[in-house]
Amino acid sequence: MSLLSRVSSQPLTEQLAQRFVARMHDQLLVSGARLPSVRQCAQMHGVSASTVVAAYDWLVAQGWVEARPHRGFFVRDRVQRTPSAQTASSESPRPPPVNAASLIRGMFHQPSAQPQPGMGVFPPDWLDADFLTAALRKVVASPALRESSLRYGEPQGDTGLREALSSKLASMGLHAAPTQLITTVGATHALDIISRTLLRPGDCVMVEEPGWAIEFARLQNLGVRILPVPRLETGPDLEVVERYAQLHAPKMMVSVSVLHNPTGYGLSLPVAHQLVNLAHRYNFHVVEDDTYGHMAPAHAVRLSVLDGLQKTIYVSGYAKILAPSWRVGYMAAPANLKDAFLDTKLLSTLTSPVLFEKALALCLAQGSIRRHTERLTQLLESARSRSVQLALAHGCQFVAPPQGLFGWVDAGVDTDVLALRMHDAGYLLAPGSLFHADRRPGSFMRVNFASTQDDRFWRALAKTRAELV
Repeated sequence: MSLLSRVSSQPLTEQLAQRFVARMHDQLLVSGARLPSVRQCAQMHGVSASTVVAAYDWLVAQGWVEARPHRGFFVRDRVQRTPSAQTASSESPRPPPVNAASLIRGMFHQPSAQPQPGMGVFPPDWLDADFLTAALRKVVASPALRESSLRYGEPQGDTGLREALSSKLASMGLHAAPTQLITTVGATHALDIISRTLLRPGDCVMVEEPGWAIEFARLQNLGVRILPVPRLETGPDLEVVERYAQLHAPKMMVSVSVLHNPTGYGLSLPVAHQLVNLAHRYNFHVVEDDTYGHMAPAHAVRLSVLDGLQKTIYVSGYAKILAPSWRVGYMAAPANLKDAFLDTKLLSTLTSPVLFEKALALCLAQGSIRRHTERLTQLLESARSRSVQLALAHGCQFVAPPQGLFGWVDAGVDTDVLALRMHDAGYLLAPGSLFHADRRPGSFMRVNFASTQDDRFWRALAKTRAELV
């Protein structure tokens, strides 16, 4: 739906230009994003091509966008802009997740009460587990609570929780003593601690592509150089990894072995062995993000198990399967790096939440987490089956075999443009450009199987897509 008015005293050209300015203010359109083509924009807003051309020319003149011959119009970097103060618009639509920061804001400000296909979490009613409340009540009632509340918690994290996590990892084949474990405020915090400890501005880091949008943004903010490694069905492209290692001497690689986000791919044993060998040969660390490993098959291959935490660092957490506000994550680190990681944690958060850590330790000991995870997995299997049927019935194709929480879907049109249109209909999409370091436009998008079981979404998507063809 267009927000342009033909009865307004303001010309259509100005209305259209200010609509784009408002989107750039709200980071719905971010630096490097491509504007719709003139033809697409004219169709979207029901105006003539000449109106669009005039609006785009004005945006170029004011420094908001740049025209690239034979490619289109692109949003300029914010530090390069010199817009007029008169261009600010009172219009302030909530941004959909078309960049990492907007994706995070979308968790708190959604455009409607409908399930959101672009979100990265389970529906709240799936996570309503009484055992969490019971565990917290028991911890709060403990005589030891007063003593622990009057001083800082343990720097590495609650001893009981680290012991429980050590036992859990051992059941996977990863032998890490409690002294090698550090708890964090979610898995993202663990990744940040590792990056801030091992990297300096200008260092090179290999990251799988497509990959996690927030990881790209976080590393870019640290001033490091991102080296994208194509993610294949069996794991990262090893030829590219070795070429980067020879040419750029990267300090680190971030990899997802199990239920890769967004493709759902796993890691094959031969590729895992070769990647570990490359890490040793070229002296770089591999950070293994196992955020979604709770839902993986028991036999899933993990790099840290093969390597024994020599050149690998294992990261996971519980926010995904318990509740987004239960920010409990952890890392299993090589013994020679543990103290450095701990120093960085102390500088950022001092300690991590004692209450949640003690409650989580209790839930692990009682088997509540295991039973809850089994229930979630069953719900997800049913949701995935229905979502896949709906996607195929409405003309979408899966780029990768549907697994885990996310589907990697080919919508058949530019999903950056599609995301803008679907936002007007009340849906947050996660377009494929989010999952590339250079925000490359394309027809892919990530969908959350748990949030795409409603036929109304797929019908709205099909209708909008048909309008863009």
